[in-house]
Amino acid sequence: MSFAKKDHIFHLKNEQAFNEIALELFHYQVRNNPVYASYVRLLGRDLDLIDSIDKIPFLPISLFKSHEVYTTSNRKAAIFTSSTTTGGTPSQHFVDDLKWYERVYKTAFDHFYPELKHASVFALLPSYLERTGSSLVVMAKGLMEQNAKTNGGFFLDDFQNLKDHLKQCAKEKTPALLIGVTFALLDFAEDHAFDLSKAPIVMMETGGMKGRRKELLREEVHRQLKEAFHLGEIHSEYGMTELLSQAYSKEKGVFECPPWMKVLVRSSSDPFDLVQEGRSGGLNVIDLANTESCAFIETADLGRKTGAGTFEVLGRFDHAEVRGCNLMVANL
Repeated sequence: MSFAKKDHIFHLKNEQAFNEIALELFHYQVRNNPVYASYVRLLGRDLDLIDSIDKIPFLPISLFKSHEVYTTSNRKAAIFTSSTTTGGTPSQHFVDDLKWYERVYKTAFDHFYPELKHASVFALLPSYLERTGSSLVVMAKGLMEQNAKTNGGFFLDDFQNLKDHLKQCAKEKTPALLIGVTFALLDFAEDHAFDLSKAPIVMMETGGMKGRRKELLREEVHRQLKEAFHLGEIHSEYGMTELLSQAYSKEKGVFECPPWMKVLVRSSSDPFDLVQEGRSGGLNVIDLANTESCAFIETADLGRKTGAGTFEVLGRFDHAEVRGCNLMVANL
């Protein structure tokens, strides 16, 4: 039997409602997700004492590489996989229902970008299109199909064709979204830069050099793109294979979560100690849309909370910096 209150996540009115659903989902997943149940058991936690979200154990994201993380109710309709460097082990996210994923990403996107509901959607996602199982490609394709009457689409390295399409949108003053992996947007900017300052076009980077270019800070990436296209801001999307939800940043690298998603920050030296707003540490994500996998994930990202529902991403942990959970993970 699947989580009975999954539809409730779209009707959360306040933090108390979020916390109540999160706790119910935690107890559901401890009962029905064998990997998560084993991890919580190894921690020696008394389930009766877990009565607030700051007491919920977060599953290290590395377990999505080594274990099949899903509830016994999961129908495994699809498997999303992460991109990897050569020889790396990809993460696997077993998705119960692709229609549910579609509802989640479209509801979140419409929440943050109502003005783009009927926009042309262009995608520069070469490293994702070159493999199977990308949740980002599924999302981009779904947004394009939602706006089927427009002239959007995927572009690998046909930069001139993409430029022509964007120029046409700018000329006609029609809204458009260009979403792309970081290295592809920088490649596009190098030889096909033009003025988009007066066009209703949103440029959104999803992160990632994928070994194609030198790693840069997000601020530097945004500076280069803003200069190339004369834009005031570059937008960003924060998502990952292990999540069904996405957070978005419209300016200055500050991300905002949809109502059913929350980010907490843990100490860099103690993964079970949460730190206060403004202090940096590892990012823990609660994604209530992950009803049939795991909704409580300890990511490998560094960041800090900047306010209620907002956060910044500062980088990633090096392997040497990951502490505390590794011994328990090895025993699962």
